[in-house]
Amino acid sequence: MTRRQEAQGVPFRGPALAAARTLAQGASLLTALLGAVGLAGWIFGVDLLKSALPGGAPAMKTNAAVALLVLGLALVVLARRPVAGKAVAGARAGAVLATAIGGLTVAEYVTGAGLGIDQLLFRDDTVVAGTGTAGRMAPSAAAALTLAGVAVLCMSMRRLPAWTSQIAGLAVLCLGLLRLYGLAYAAPELERFGAYMALPTALALVLLGGAVFLARPDEGPAGLLMNAGTMGPLGRRLVVANLVVPLLLGWAVLAGRDAGLYGGRLATALLVWGHATVFTVLVLAALPVGRRVEVAHARAEWQVRQNELLQAFMDHTPAEVFITDLDGRFLAVNTRFEESTGLPYERVVDRRAPDVLPPALARHLGADDLGALARGSAVQREERLPLPGGPRDVLTTLFPFTDPSGRPYAACGVVLDVTERVAAQREVQRAHRRFHALLESAPDATLITDGDGIIVMANAQVEGLFGHKPDALVGTRVVDLVPGPRHRRHSALLNTYLRRRDGKPMVLDRDLYGLHGDGGEFPVEVSISTLQAEQETLVFLTVRDITERRQAEADRAQRYEHQRHIAYTLQHSLMGEPPRLPHLPSAHRYLASVQDPGVGGDWFDIIPLDAHRTGIVIGDVMGRGLEAAAVMGQLRAASHALARTGIPPGRLMTGLDAFVGDLADQLVTCTYLVIDQDAREVTLCSAGHMPVIALPPDGPAHRLRTPVGVPLGVNGLSGTAVPFRETTQPLPSGSTLALYTDGLVERPGTDIDAQIDVLARTLHGALKDDPAGPDALDEAASLLVGTLIPDTTLHDDDVTLLLVGLPAPG
Repeated sequence: MTRRQEAQGVPFRGPALAAARTLAQGASLLTALLGAVGLAGWIFGVDLLKSALPGGAPAMKTNAAVALLVLGLALVVLARRPVAGKAVAGARAGAVLATAIGGLTVAEYVTGAGLGIDQLLFRDDTVVAGTGTAGRMAPSAAAALTLAGVAVLCMSMRRLPAWTSQIAGLAVLCLGLLRLYGLAYAAPELERFGAYMALPTALALVLLGGAVFLARPDEGPAGLLMNAGTMGPLGRRLVVANLVVPLLLGWAVLAGRDAGLYGGRLATALLVWGHATVFTVLVLAALPVGRRVEVAHARAEWQVRQNELLQAFMDHTPAEVFITDLDGRFLAVNTRFEESTGLPYERVVDRRAPDVLPPALARHLGADDLGALARGSAVQREERLPLPGGPRDVLTTLFPFTDPSGRPYAACGVVLDVTERVAAQREVQRAHRRFHALLESAPDATLITDGDGIIVMANAQVEGLFGHKPDALVGTRVVDLVPGPRHRRHSALLNTYLRRRDGKPMVLDRDLYGLHGDGGEFPVEVSISTLQAEQETLVFLTVRDITERRQAEADRAQRYEHQRHIAYTLQHSLMGEPPRLPHLPSAHRYLASVQDPGVGGDWFDIIPLDAHRTGIVIGDVMGRGLEAAAVMGQLRAASHALARTGIPPGRLMTGLDAFVGDLADQLVTCTYLVIDQDAREVTLCSAGHMPVIALPPDGPAHRLRTPVGVPLGVNGLSGTAVPFRETTQPLPSGSTLALYTDGLVERPGTDIDAQIDVLARTLHGALKDDPAGPDALDEAASLLVGTLIPDTTLHDDDVTLLLVGLPAPG
């Protein structure tokens, strides 16, 4: 079968198609011969040739002869395979000429006008009944020639469906048969209906119509009759019966009537009975054929469903699947195969691998594999294929399909992409090698144990640390590398770690000791971690001798303690102990930064000015360490001396600013206030310092409103003189003031204003019952520090807090 026939699902036999085309060419040649004979009669003036057949009166007209001649020759050309382009152009020209002759003649009959074409070639004085004009062909002949020309034109255009020419050809055949049936049954009325068409013209039209119908026997209605399936032969038999049986029945009935055996009514009844009987027999004869068609159709549908299921299964398989015959021709492929090769289904099926695949990929399906499959053996191998999307590692399985007798008739290939698996295996191998190299390159002794503490691997550094070769330690207990009295503790530590759910790595270096092969003990640091490997837990122990570290730590701790004592002594001497005034109770807290050895730049001072006035100063030198502490000592002395002169807070700040300006690159925040207990008021000035919190006896704690100036030292750096302004606020008896540095309220990630509000609320809650008692102030100071600095061991800034109470009158 041709590929078109396979695509349409219609089977054909090559000899039958060739015979049909030969028959079409023969009929076309006869048509052209009849036209040529009729035309020769007009050329040579031979009346016998004009009729073309003995007794063929009336004679064939010249235009009809020319049209039949060119149409017959055009069909001879078009019925051949293949057809050259020039030949097709010539055939189309002949078809156009014939169509023009027939169409113009039909126009003459329709309009009643003479177009001068009837005697264009030869003069003809004969007038045939029914035509009315000398030399004009019959109207039925003109219509038939027009249809024939159109049919030949359609047949020359391969893009048009075959039925367009074949239906027109059948119409031409029927018009020719109309004249022949009138002659066969001696029915003048039927002949007159045929408009007295010339007998040779009628015969030529029958041949021409049949040739047009059979010229393309594998397409259209002709393809249905010529197919090699069940319905093709049945259709051909029915067509033959349809053409022959009515003709014979009609002839037999007329013969009996002409012999006087029966009359007209009985003749009609016999004709109807004959048709009913014959066609009943034909129907009964066709029923078994129809049954075979139904069975074959059901089997075909079942097979189609099976094929669809197989194709669906193949398309949803993640592997590339293909089916070939034993010659290597592809019968089916799945969508994964199309995606991998970049070839559509239609380009692959019915072709061999070398015809459609790249050479490197086509060699994958070699002759050796096909030979093994032909012998019924399966083939499986893993290889690397050069696919269009890049080289891939695949696992190929080829196995044969066998018939019930066990003989192979096709082969199936399943190509599974294992690139990721192969890459993973290679990566595991590389990782294994890297792991061993990393283990051996580790600077410390490394032991790997199972969950029971049995050593399964050790690196070379173990020998230098413990005095045992790595291979000798494999299979022994890790606890054997610990001094005997310490076995229980080390085992408990290991078991405790293994019971932890998080499994995070840990470093242990407290009271851990190793045992050397010569019996010596040494302190060690052990890094421990776990790895869940398949069904077991592996423990990684990295052991380091820390004998020298322990000695260095001891020396460093001794030096640090000595320095810390010196720093504490220096800080205490610089800050001094503020005086305790009986009329002005106070409490304070100072915390040095953990980043410095106990010294910093915070300070405060309580300075008695007279019997009723007291000055209080608090400041913070920006920076830490001994340098900030030295500046703080100078500022504390300077502020104390200036305050004892009795100058107001604004002038004191101006003096301190000038003092700080003489120091190199120093900034200081400071607040100075003067409490007048007789006037029950406080005068204060701030140089960029934290606001003072006031807790009156009858209200909540709040910030004292005061103009905030620039820090001390800014005027000297900027070259401008920003004045320091002071303010006086009422301060009733029983009030408490809280002065502090930023280390108390400033934390990363928190809002400083919110922390000051927490300070105010905590102060109010602590002193609402005993606002100015010394013990209450001390407890409040501890509460404030504990609330704002939960962990005093982690704070990284100096903290100073001073609480001052104004007792109520006794």
